[in-house]
Amino acid sequence: MKRIFTFLFKCALWFIVISVGLVTLYKFVPVYYTPLMAIRYFEDDSKTKSVKHEWVTSEEISDHLKKAVICSEDQKFLKHNGFDMVAIEKAYENNQKGKRIKGGSTISQQTAKNVFLWPNRSWLRKGLETYFTFLIELIWSKERIMEVYLNSIEMGNGVYGAQAASQYWFKTSANKLSKSQAAAIAAVLPNPRRYRANPPTNYIAKRKTWIMRQMGFHGPLKFED
Repeated sequence: MKRIFTFLFKCALWFIVISVGLVTLYKFVPVYYTPLMAIRYFEDDSKTKSVKHEWVTSEEISDHLKKAVICSEDQKFLKHNGFDMVAIEKAYENNQKGKRIKGGSTISQQTAKNVFLWPNRSWLRKGLETYFTFLIELIWSKERIMEVYLNSIEMGNGVYGAQAASQYWFKTSANKLSKSQAAAIAAVLPNPRRYRANPPTNYIAKRKTWIMRQMGFHGPLKFED
């Protein structure tokens, strides 16, 4: 029993050391590839499967897109510590009623999942997601979380990150996205492999209009150190 306890303790200790080291490394180093990209690549059984991704800095991403994803995905992003307790409670209540879970994950949680974990739901993944969310909120700035998020999020079938999405949907670069284009990309995030940003379906067009209206209410985008 003592050997088992010692072994488990060492495994836990090494996990903490490696995870903290990796999160610290990614505070400074671009994230060029993620587990999500690899999983999606091997899930795709088509002959033309590919991963479209190009890392760009925060300065090379339009503020319209940053504001659009905040308004559509996590309006309390700049204020919370990684977790939106009100949204989590609503998601739990919906789950208890057998309804589809919506709005439980913050941008920080999505970033932790996309960069360090896998997409399938399980208690293990959710626990690890909570742990990595705590780490990135502790070690990274909000601007860095947004930068990594917008470079790793799935924005189309085989399309990852702001730069690849801007080129794929609108034949432009991430820093030149208009307010309307940014809102259209943000509108497909709930299911980017199903929805189209351009040309949009009626549903996406309505979501885009709602997001643009929310962007008008949001005010200037300010990241604190």
